[in-house]
Amino acid sequence: MNITWNISRLDCYPEKDGDTDVVFTVHWQCNGADGDYAASVYSTCGLPAPNSPFTPYADLTLDQVLGWVWANGVDKAATEAAVEQQIANQKNPPIVSPPLPWVSP
Repeated sequence: MNITWNISRLDCYPEKDGDTDVVFTVHWQCNGADGDYAASVYSTCGLPAPNSPFTPYADLTLDQVLGWVWANGVDKAATEAAVEQQIANQKNPPIVSPPLPWVSP
């Protein structure tokens, strides 16, 4: 199983407390793939006001922003487990709906 995390968008205040492009919401996605099966979880994460030192928008990295996501309420392990469970359910569906026995195929 291959699990990857992505950031699709950062919502910013154009100016706040003298800094520009201050991130306040992160749009994130956790994707999983296992052969022909794939699943994902998408959500957003609100951030508190930045601490010092402020990192300019152009200097942000994926790892830094993901660190913010995981430090502000997104449970990395639980999210990855949910993606893994989605794939497991695709492989072995926990609920099926067979054809009605009294209806001819």
